[in-house]
Parts: sequence; C-alpha cells; structure tokens
Amino acid sequence: MGRIEQRQQRKSSKQRDWSQFLKKDLVKKLIIAGIITALCGLLIVNIFIWTSDVSKLNKPAPQPTIIYDQNGEIASKISNSSIEGVGIKQIPKEVIHAVIATEDQRFYKHNGINYFAIMKAFFKNMLSGDIVAGGSTVTQQLAKNAFLTHERTYTRKIKELIITKKIERTYSKDEIMERYLNQIYFGEGAWGIQRAAKTYFGKEASELTLSESAMLAGLIKAPSNLSPFKNMEKSVERRDLVLALMEKEGYISQNDVDKAKEQPVVLNEEKVEDEYDGKYPYYVDHIIEEAMKEYQLTKNEILSGGLHIFTELNPTVQKATEEVYHNDNLFPISPEDQLLQSGAIFIDPKNGGIQALVGGRGEHTLLGFNRATQLIRQPGSTMKPLAVYTPALEQGFEIFDLLEDKPLNIGGYQPKNYDKQYRGEVTMYDAVVNSYNVPPVWLLNQIGLEKGTKSVETFGIPLQEEDNSLGIALGGMNEGTSPLAMAQAYTVFANNGTMVEAHSIEKIEDAEGKVIAKWKSKSTTVTKPEVAQKITYMLKGVVEEGTGEKAKLDRFDIAGKTGSTQLPFANEGGTKDHWFVGYTPNIVGAVWLGYDQTDENHYLATSSSGTTPVIFREILSKVGSELPDDKFALTSVEKKYKNEIKKIKEQEEKDRKEKEKENQKNNKGKGKEKKEKNKGKKDKDKDDDEEDDD
Repeated sequence: MGRIEQRQQRKSSKQRDWSQFLKKDLVKKLIIAGIITALCGLLIVNIFIWTSDVSKLNKPAPQPTIIYDQNGEIASKISNSSIEGVGIKQIPKEVIHAVIATEDQRFYKHNGINYFAIMKAFFKNMLSGDIVAGGSTVTQQLAKNAFLTHERTYTRKIKELIITKKIERTYSKDEIMERYLNQIYFGEGAWGIQRAAKTYFGKEASELTLSESAMLAGLIKAPSNLSPFKNMEKSVERRDLVLALMEKEGYISQNDVDKAKEQPVVLNEEKVEDEYDGKYPYYVDHIIEEAMKEYQLTKNEILSGGLHIFTELNPTVQKATEEVYHNDNLFPISPEDQLLQSGAIFIDPKNGGIQALVGGRGEHTLLGFNRATQLIRQPGSTMKPLAVYTPALEQGFEIFDLLEDKPLNIGGYQPKNYDKQYRGEVTMYDAVVNSYNVPPVWLLNQIGLEKGTKSVETFGIPLQEEDNSLGIALGGMNEGTSPLAMAQAYTVFANNGTMVEAHSIEKIEDAEGKVIAKWKSKSTTVTKPEVAQKITYMLKGVVEEGTGEKAKLDRFDIAGKTGSTQLPFANEGGTKDHWFVGYTPNIVGAVWLGYDQTDENHYLATSSSGTTPVIFREILSKVGSELPDDKFALTSVEKKYKNEIKKIKEQEEKDRKEKEKENQKNNKGKGKEKKEKNKGKKDKDKDDDEEDDD
C-alpha cells in the first residue's frame, strides 16, 4: 500500500472517529436536553399544581340546619341550597364500596390519576378520532364537577389533571370521597347522595340498603338513562353489575349479592318534600336573627352549616297562633290595596323563653319584616302599668286611692278621656279597668315624670330624649316599641316582679354535635312581688269587667291591658294601632293590629277592645290543656283589700239606692205634673167640643 493510500485511509479513519464522536456527543446532548426539558416541564407542572386554588372544597357541603322545639323534637329545617350534604360518617360503607367498585377500583391506591386507565382511554380516542373515553378517577370527577366545565378537550383534561393532583395533596381520601358523594348528580334533580336517597327511596342516606346503594352508584354513569323511574329493567341490570363488581373487589360475598338481588325495589313515588322544611317560618326567621345578633354566626353558617339549634318553641302554642292568623274572620276586613297587618308573640314568664310568634298576615318572605319582633309603634294605654301605676304603687299609692279625673292642663298638655267625660274622682282600680286617660297623667305628674321614665327603662324599654314628657303615661313615644318588648315587660307581673330576658335559642350544636353557643339566663328584679301582684289584681279586673273583657276565658285566669293610638291626621272616629298585652300565670302574650302604611284610607275604625283581645283569646282557647290552668297568687292582695272592696261596694250600693230614690221622687213629681197637664188638656178639648157644638 502506498503512502498516498495510507494517508487517505488515516484521513478516512479520523473522519469516522470524529463523526462517531459527534454522534455520541449529540446523543448525550439530546439526553441532557431531554432531562432538562422533563425537569422544567415537571417544575412547571408542579408550579401549576402548587398555585392551583382548591380552597373551594374547604367549605363543607351545604347541610340543612335543624330546629328543635322545647321538647327536643324536630320542629323545622332550613337550607339555602339544592344540595343537602352529609358527613362521611352518615354515608353507609356499602355506598362508598359500590362507588369505588364501579367508578374507581384503585381509589385508595393511586395518587389521584390512574395512568393505565388514561393510556387505555388515549388509544381508544386515537382510534376513534374523537374523545370518547376519559379514564377518570373519583378525584378527577370531583375536580371536573367542582372547578371545570364538561367540555371534552385536551386543554380541559390537562387542567383537570393539575387540579386533581392538588386535591390529592390537600385532602385525605375520606375527605375526597365525602365531597364527591355530596356533589355528584344522581338524576331526577338530585344532587348529592342525601337528596338521591330521599328522591328515589324516600329515606335518609344513612338508611340505604346494599341493594339501594348499588342502584344509586350505578346511576352515576348515565343518571338520566338509568333512572329506575324511567327504566326499571335497565336500572336493575346496572345494579346487578355493580353488585358483581363489589363481589369481585372483595367488598361483599356471593351470598350478599344474592340477598341484595332478592330485595324488592321500592321507589318513593311521592314528590320529595321534607315535612319540616319551611315549617314555623316566622319563628325560624327570629331564630336566624337571634343567632346572628347574639352568637355572631353568619347567615350562611346558619342556613347551610348543618347546625342543630335547640329552642324554646312550644309547638302547640305556635300551631294555635298560626291557625288563628290564617282565619281571616277574626280580623277586620282589609281594603283590596293593603292587607291589615298584625303580629303576636308569647313568652314563658319564668324563663323568658319565646314559645310562639307570628310576624304577619299573608305571604311569608324569608327574613322579611317580622311584626312580632321588629315592628316599632306607640304602645298606647298598654304603657300605663309600666310608666305610671307600678312606680305609683312603689311610692305608696294604693289600688283604691282616689285619683283626679278633671280637665287638666299641664304646660299646655291637655289629655282627654276617650269618651270626653270627666268623673271628678275615680279610684286607681277604676282608672285602670276602664282605661281612663286623665287620671294616669295626673298621677304621673304627682309622683314625678322622672320616676315614670326610669320605670319604663327598668322594664327593658329604651326611651329617647323626646319621650321625656307626661305623654309617656299614655304610651306617647317619639318612635315606640315592639310586641316582643311589651310582652317581655309584662312578664314582670306574671313572674312576681322579676324579668328574665326573652330568647328563642337554648343552645346551638355544630354538625358534629359540639356545643358552640348556649343561652345564659339574664334576669332583672324590676319591682317587688307585692307591687306586681297589685298590678295583676287590677289587670285581671280589666279582663273580667273592663276594656279587655273579650279576652276572658273560663278556663284561664287572665290579666291584661288594651291600648290604641291616635291617627296622625284629623279623624276622631278612628285609631292607628290596636294592642293587647295579656297573661296567665304561665304565659305572656302581646298582640298588635294595624296597617303598615296608615293614611286616610287605611286606619282602624273600631276600638281595640273588640279586636286584639279577641285574637289573644282565640289563640289561648286553641292551646287546650297544653297550658296549666293555674290561678294568680293574689290571696294576700285580695285579703288586704277585702274590707276596702266591701266598703266601696256598700258605698256604691248606697249611692245607687239614693240615686234610685231621687229618680223615683223626680219621676213622681213629673208624673203628677203630667197628670194635671193631661187633665187641663182634656177640659180644654171638652170646651172646644162644646164650642164646636154651639
């Protein structure tokens, strides 16, 4: 071989070596570049995962709040969501196993993504030229339902995978399953396992059988097509498939499968309506308001937090109140353009528990205006026992002391009695029973205005600077007060001088049964027991023989006071507001009647004695034996006034006889005069006749 050939061979060899070197270097570079790219991609993916926000799932699935009455029985339920969530502990294991066996067999083994299922679905989609399969896990389905649309695109799928990984890193498997089962759609308008259980089988999710659990799990794939309401045969076939998968996965035995197939499928043919949903609406409104104000709970927590609220609600009294308010015959007729409104509330005087309330007539609106608790109106004569008679008795006045009933002018203020008459002097008892206006104003002026206003505030009714006038004796206030406040004030008389703050909530538990709020009794000694008994003695007279007579019931010992207010325009024949605040030894109630908007065409034409006492009486008459028929403990008061009453009755009888005697004397004189007059008339007629004859 020549030199030239050797040189060419060496040159060729070097070129091959260099080419091989370049090829090896390229491979290395490509490998390194691939690793870097993969790491960057992994980093980017993780950044997306880290920055993804799945805090929406932190919020528990909406659960209805359950209201309990004073006996611990369910009284009502409230919710602001179509979803009715349940905790994982309330979901039978059969439901969970059925869902896993059907939807995601490796649920407890994978980290949110079943890569084998995804590859299988990928090749299936490649062959078909379209997205026909998904290979989604339970976590992926939750991600899609909670955060994404249902469009079938690769972009949406990538987003789904990222959110899925974040969910798996944030929540436990049980938390993921709980959220999934509370959000998945089961068809027939049922979102979540609880609604599905009620819709299809008329029961709670916790009560589902193995057969029912398998049938519901089978609906998830195609809820509309597999609904047993539409196609029982298909639904049963699907159930049987789910049972077979459960047996294959080792969750149940063949014997369990056979027994489940033998169970008849009993569907709930009636519309799903919770008998407690929306019950006692006005009382529930007040519970929500009280929970927000007193215990700083949010509206959303109350409406969808699965709370258990134990209350002072007396279902018998509440039902009776609602029945009366649904009876239009017990209310004056309203004009077509505005409904005559009313509100009523009843309180246990011993513990301040609100037993019942209705906040209006007509259609109810959730958290709308509640006239039993939110209405502010002048209370009229129902204020007299609070502002005048209680402080007067405390200052040493007595029930049968004489009060002036004469034309009065104090600094330009000139009160008048409703009948425009004056009696000179009347006893305190008669002034209360007949609701005279002049005597209490005179009496308040005697004891001092300051004592009257201080008394009103001690009864729990706040006053404004403008209320500091003698008009407070008759309920004249710048704004007014509510039926709730008036009922609470009158509990003082029924409870021997002590007022316990009114409340509806006894305690609140969260969804897990933990007590998060509890009522703490707040009581105030307002007056002495003897003074309270004296007021009751007089207010009992109001019902037995005075303006509140139409509140009288033979079964109950009732005391109370009527009240009405003047119209804001000239019309002596009408009133703006009607009140009656009454009580037995065991319950205190306040009833208000009037128009939301009072004007020349909307006012009350009758007196309060014929309206609000009737409503009060009808409610108590429907309560029946729920309330004990105890009598007022007035023995000491009655004994003290026994001789005075006897003297007064004797004097009244003496005055009656003297008046009768005087009337007889006057009538006798008038009779003699009339007789002589008639005789003269006859003689004249006779003379005339004689003249005519001539």
